[in-house]
Amino acid sequence: MTTTKELICISCPMGCHLKVTVDGEDIQVEGNTCKNGITYGIEEVTNPKRIIPTTVIVENGKLPRLPVKTSEAVPKELIFDIMNEVNKVKVKAPVKMGDIIVENILGTGANIIATRSMESL
Repeated sequence: MTTTKELICISCPMGCHLKVTVDGEDIQVEGNTCKNGITYGIEEVTNPKRIIPTTVIVENGKLPRLPVKTSEAVPKELIFDIMNEVNKVKVKAPVKMGDIIVENILGTGANIIATRSMESL
């Protein structure tokens, strides 16, 4: 059975309109202007992943929430499970940008890292 999916590549600023055709084990990508588009198209139909940007609660911080993100892309089907875990997290200020807030979230190999520094009150 052959299936076709149309995507917009987000690997670079070009935003190429991709046509990805899957026929069993054979995957064809058309419309890309660079090699990144081929990789993106194949990954998007076989194992889609995303970086998750979000926030966590900060205790004793100048602001109530600290922006964080996953250190690498995680499987798309785990986004809601990861968010459920991240929503339970509270950190104490001070925090430095790049600090690991949660290590190896849900066994994905990705860490939740601070994307800004937060001073304490």
